[in-house]
Formats: sequence, C-alpha cells, structure tokens
Amino acid sequence: MEQAQAALVEHYPRLVRLAYLVLPPSLARHRRVLTAHSLVQRALPRGRGTAEVTPLPAQRHGGGTGTHADSGAGAGAGSGSGSGDRGAPGADAPRGGAYAYLTTRVLRAALCGERRRRFGPLPLPALPVRPGLFPLVLGLRLFPRSGGAYELALEKALSEVSGAARAACALRCWEGMTDDEVRRTLEAAEAPDPDGALAEAAGIRLPAGSQDRPVLGPSEFDPCSLQARPTDLLRRRQHLRAALAAVAAVVVCGGLLGLPGGSWGPDGAAAPPYARNPAAEKALDPGALTRVPAGAWKEASRTDFSAWPARGDLTRDRELLRRALAVWARPGGKVRVSVTRGTAAGPPSAPPQLLYAGRVDGTRVVLLHDGLRVVRYAEPEGADSGGAVLDIARTDGADTAESGALVISRSDSNVRYLTAPWVSKAAEVDLLQPDGDGRRLSREDDGVLTSLTGPARDPRDCHRWPGLMLSTSGHSTRHLYTDLGELTAVRITSGNPGGTVRDATGAAARSRLAHTACGLRSMVGTGMRTVNSWKFATQPLPDGTHSATWTCTRGETWRGSGSRIFTAFRRSGTEPDEQAVFTSRGVDTPLCGPRRPHALAGTLWRSGTGERYLVAAGSRKVTGIRATGKSGGPSGTSQGRRLALPAEKGAKAKLSAWLSNGEKLSGSR
Repeated sequence: MEQAQAALVEHYPRLVRLAYLVLPPSLARHRRVLTAHSLVQRALPRGRGTAEVTPLPAQRHGGGTGTHADSGAGAGAGSGSGSGDRGAPGADAPRGGAYAYLTTRVLRAALCGERRRRFGPLPLPALPVRPGLFPLVLGLRLFPRSGGAYELALEKALSEVSGAARAACALRCWEGMTDDEVRRTLEAAEAPDPDGALAEAAGIRLPAGSQDRPVLGPSEFDPCSLQARPTDLLRRRQHLRAALAAVAAVVVCGGLLGLPGGSWGPDGAAAPPYARNPAAEKALDPGALTRVPAGAWKEASRTDFSAWPARGDLTRDRELLRRALAVWARPGGKVRVSVTRGTAAGPPSAPPQLLYAGRVDGTRVVLLHDGLRVVRYAEPEGADSGGAVLDIARTDGADTAESGALVISRSDSNVRYLTAPWVSKAAEVDLLQPDGDGRRLSREDDGVLTSLTGPARDPRDCHRWPGLMLSTSGHSTRHLYTDLGELTAVRITSGNPGGTVRDATGAAARSRLAHTACGLRSMVGTGMRTVNSWKFATQPLPDGTHSATWTCTRGETWRGSGSRIFTAFRRSGTEPDEQAVFTSRGVDTPLCGPRRPHALAGTLWRSGTGERYLVAAGSRKVTGIRATGKSGGPSGTSQGRRLALPAEKGAKAKLSAWLSNGEKLSGSR
C-alpha cells in the first residue's frame, strides 16, 4: 500500500495523462479532466496488504513496432500545475510492481465503458465511466491548454478509434512497449479485444507533417496543465434560486409532517383552507352567524326554517361552531359526509342561520340553515379526533308543514327530531294501525323530542311503520310525517293531485295508508319531500261478491326530478292487517302528480272458485281501456274506466287507456 501510494504521487501526471487519453472523447473536456484525476486517485488498493502484479517489461529506447517507430527524445518540463513526470517518449519509463499495478488499474477503469456485459445469453449495454466524489470543483470549468493544429488533428484521429486502441498507442509511445508487451498489458486491464486494439492503433491516420515528430509528444493531452474559466453565471444563479426554493419546501414539508396529525386543530376535522376570500371567511365566522330571537316566529311573515330560533345549550360555544362551519366548507377525509341527491355540497355563500347547538345522546350536534339547505354537524362528546359526521339536505321552498321537524339524531333503529317552535304536541303513530292517536312524545325545552323507532332495516320485515304526528300551537291542524332516511321529515298527504290534497290524518286516509305503507320502503334514501296517496278507482270483481280498491302513491323530491310512484290493488274482505298487492312502479314520471293526475293499473286476480281474470282500472277521466295480450295473454277493450277479462296463470298484457280529452295513457301487467 505504501509503495503504491509513493508511486502514485511520483508518477501522478503520467497516470492522469494516460487516463485522459483513454477516456471517451465524447465526454466534455471539463468532465474528462475531472474523471481522469478521479480514476487515478481511486487506483490505490482498498486493503492494506500486497497485490500480485505483472511488472512492465524493461524500457527499450527503440520504441515499439506500432504506430510510430521513433519515440522521440526529451521529456519536456511542461507548465502550470502539472510540472513533473509527463511520461515523455524516449525517456526511461518507471519500472516497478507498484507502478505496473497502478497502470493496470487506471486502464481497467478507463476502459470499463467499452467492456461488454451479458446477462446469460442476453447482451447488456456497457456501464458509463463515472467520476468519483473527488476532486470536486465548483464554479469553475477546467480545460487542458490548447495545442496547435497538430494536436487538434491528432485528437480528431484518436477520437475515431476505440479506447483500447488509444491505450495501445499510449503504451507504445510513452512506455516504449512492443506489441506483445502491449497485448499482455491490455489483457491484464481486461480490454475487450487486445489484438483488435493493436490493429486499430496501427491504422490511425496521422496528421500531415507528423513524420518528423513523435505521435504523442511531451505536450499533447496534458490534464495537469490547466486553464480555468467560470461557469454560466446566469444559469448558476437560476440553479441557486431553485435549490434554495427546494430546501425551503423540504423544510416546510418536514415541519408539516412533524405536526401531530391525530388530534383536531381549531377547525376540527376540516381539511386545510384553500382560499383567502373576505366574504368566504366571514361566512365561516361563528360570530357572524344569524340568530333568530325565540319569539320572532309569532310575528314572522312566513313560518319556515328561517323563523326557527337558535336553540340548545351550546349556542355560545364558539369553538364548536367554528368546527362545524369549517367542516361544512372543507370536510376532511375522516368525516362521514351524507348529501341528499341533487343537493350542492359546497360551503355557504353568506353567514348561515344557527338553528341548534347542543348535546344529544352523548353527541354534540349543530344544525345550520343557509336559506337553501339544512346542514347537520355531529361529533362525539369529549372527543378531539375522529367520528365527525356531516349531513346536507335541500330545504328550498319549504312551507310551514314541510319545515315542521328535522332529524337531530339517528342511531340503530331510533330517531330523534328537533321540532319547529310552533309545534305544541307530538306523538308516535304506527302507519299500519289506522286507529288511535299513538304514543305521546315528550318534548324538551329546546324542542328535541324523545326517541321514536325508525323503520326496520330488513326489507322483509314490515310488521310496523313508524310515523310522527305533530300538532301546531293554537290550531287544531295536525301533520303526519315519516322517516325515509333523510335529514328532513317527509310529510304524508292524501287526495287527488288534481284537486285538494290534505294531510293524511283523517280516518279514511289513515286506513288506505295502513294497507300501502310497506311500499314506502322503495322511497328510502331517494331525497323525498312529500308522499301523497290517493284512491283513483273502485271496481266490482267478476265473481260478483267482492270489489277492489285501486290506489296510487307518489313521492316528490326536493330536487324536482326523480319522483317515484307505485300502484296498489286491495280486494274487499281482506284481513285488516294484510297489505295491498303492489301492481306497478314508476320512476321520474308525471303520472299520479299535479301535472298529470291520471292513473292506470292492472293485475291478475283469482276468484274463490279458482278462475283467473285480468282486471284493470283507470282514474276518473279515463273513458276506455284496451288490453293487448303478450305471449298468449288476454286481449280486449272496454268502454269506461274498468276492464275484466278471463286469463290464464302467468298471463301478461299491455294496457292502454284514453282520456276524455283524447290523450292516451299506457301501462303494463
């Protein structure tokens, strides 16, 4: 190790010059200079022991038999920082195991870019020659001193041959080796094809006028005598600014990653703010919330959600209100968000109205209203992370009846409502039991009702369907509601949509509703606003002993589109608790509604004697019905709004009808 280090220091310029000549000319001159110095400095063995080397042969002044026989004379002192041993042709080349070892390692490293690699039978591209970490030069570009026309022409000629050929040329001229000695040295350096390299070196085309001078003289290709120039100053400034910006970004990101992410900040479970707008920030200021006085609804020009006062024991909890507003505007990834169909989920455009802020069943709940939507925010009592819930529902155009109650808590199969300030009494009724006023519900001072049971989740379970009956203060008016999975209670009415529609609180309306309430399951979670059920026809059945009642139930949504209808058939004499037969369903249709208060439906009915009939009926303005059989089904026409035809089991027919104004209706069975 000590001998190798001593040889490297003594012959450093010769080794660097050899590496510079062998390296690919395609490298930029600055990079080529630094790479040559790096290869020589890394040529020292890593261990402290000895290495087996093949000594270079004794120096012969006659030169080799290669490119040029005369190796010249004189070593030439050189200039600049590279004074010392230059490996001049004709001089006695250093002989010794350490120098031979270093020469072999330098050549092996410089030729690695030409060494073929294989992965099994597949050839792989050669690895490029890469400089090490040192020497390191910043802010300067280093170049060898420019030579004359001969050196430029010679560099061009050497650039057209391989690195191994350039190494052979250097070993001949600077080391004075014969072809056999060059071959052995290239083999020790793991050159790809030593014989080919020798032949390629012999074919180098020398520049004109080179007959009286050595091929590689003492001044050509000297990477130890250098000139320095600055780098591109403008580009360097740009790179410096980019580096500073990158460092600043890393510092900021590292600081953000170091923040605790499991607990809430001032904005609770909200995502980070994305805009700074004065109007938007004011809308999210808890101090700017609209608060209606407690008795203002008595003097209000309209009684809807805008007349509700701010209630609850947490209406002055600014931190809770701030979290509710922030989550509404920017719900984070851990917030469970539920938005009614057709409802905008964005933040409020102005400070919203506070309806409620309080504790309900171990949960802190906030209800807000912005004129178009009602928002419910809930978080577990005493929690500082996780569990936040956000529900958003449309309420635009709500009247007094439609703004009677809001769902404030829903857990398992229980539901709790916050009622309007004008509600005086509340009761839980079973829509399947038309008799009785139901169970009286107690009402807290802040308007929250005790819990009532929600609809069963199992679609096959319909032994009861809960409803909510509300009575207004100072009036005998009662309204009937049910829970269809929305934030707002769905109002239930009864009556011909082309005439008078009333709340379904009368005995006849409750009786019809009791036989069709299980069909409301098809409307759960669809954004319903109101549900209206009406009897559009009665029909004597063909057996002469029974009659049938036809009803149509229509659900209207807050968004306008997406309405749903279903028709039902019920024979007289059926058990009181038995549901009607649902004969047809429709989605987003104007039938059974105020725009087209018409209905047409049919079904297969079996008499007590086992005979089957296709029976159909239409609403009041139907003047004729036609049945067109499908796959052997019955066909026929009747004048009026009732039809009965003998049929077989499983028969199908297409129904159509005519109205008194000539309009046509269609249906199917």
